[in-house]
Amino acid sequence: MDKRHKAKRLAIFNHKGGVGKTTLTVNVAAAIAEMGKTVLLVDSDPQCNLTSYLVEASVVDAMLDASDSATGRTVWSALKPFAENNGDIRIVKPQTVRDLLLLPGDIQLSAFEQDLYSSWTESFQRRVKGFRGTSALSLLVNKLCEHHDVDFVFYDSGPNIGPLNRSILLDCDFFIIPAACDLFSIRAFKTLGQTLYNWIRDWDTVLKLAPEDVYLLPGRPRLLGYIPQRFRQYGGGVASDYQRLLPRIQKQIIADVATVLRRIDQSLASTSLTDNRLGMIKDFGRLALDAQKEGKAIWEVGNAVERNAAKTAFMDLADNIIRRSREW
Repeated sequence: MDKRHKAKRLAIFNHKGGVGKTTLTVNVAAAIAEMGKTVLLVDSDPQCNLTSYLVEASVVDAMLDASDSATGRTVWSALKPFAENNGDIRIVKPQTVRDLLLLPGDIQLSAFEQDLYSSWTESFQRRVKGFRGTSALSLLVNKLCEHHDVDFVFYDSGPNIGPLNRSILLDCDFFIIPAACDLFSIRAFKTLGQTLYNWIRDWDTVLKLAPEDVYLLPGRPRLLGYIPQRFRQYGGGVASDYQRLLPRIQKQIIADVATVLRRIDQSLASTSLTDNRLGMIKDFGRLALDAQKEGKAIWEVGNAVERNAAKTAFMDLADNIIRRSREW
């Protein structure tokens, strides 16, 4: 049986759309890579936002057109033989983009997600096919970590609570909540906490049913913390009620996520405000949009003052993530 690689696996996750998941993921990963760590980005969103951020549009189109071929290099190219019952997972070579390793996304990943519905049911029926299907993406990532001696893996996932995100979160060692300062994001915390609770409890049952010689998801995602931020992915505006809503964000994350997870296992979350807040990201609205257009980190666009402020913020955030993941 494959042994799980030591790389830390994380997702900046909130099923609410428009909270800057992809922007945060790219910039945090770039900051960690700048600290000398090997970082693998896995674009597990069928919309391919992460890939589109980092790779020129014409190159993305070419990759997607070739993803069904023997030379395909997307996440679907790797999973396709297994998903279509034609063989095992195929190891593809990640793209190297700005000191980051990228496993490109693919719109055809949505078809694989549909198969995960039956894989989940088959796992409860003790069918090996179900265990293998649910853990297929994790096994692919594991093999890439071994081949490239990866230190950190960041999944970028779509804004939903579907079966693909379930497999991703149950594969993660840690997850981080991006917290936009608006009421819709705050209301989403309760659904997020309850959904994770159900996923973990259900997978606990599966683990008791599974044979010992099957590669399985660990099923213990821990809340590493949250990142309150004022830039919005769409439009670049500032949340005008930032200061008013920040205390409520902190309170609701503790009540709706951390406390709920601790009902399963107290090691899954801390209820300390100090422990949970990893950093605060100020308004980088215009810079965030410019960075996306140019495929750069936020601290590589704008004037000198803006670049220095952005780099300091993200390097501090990256340092906190590395430190906290080591301490836990």
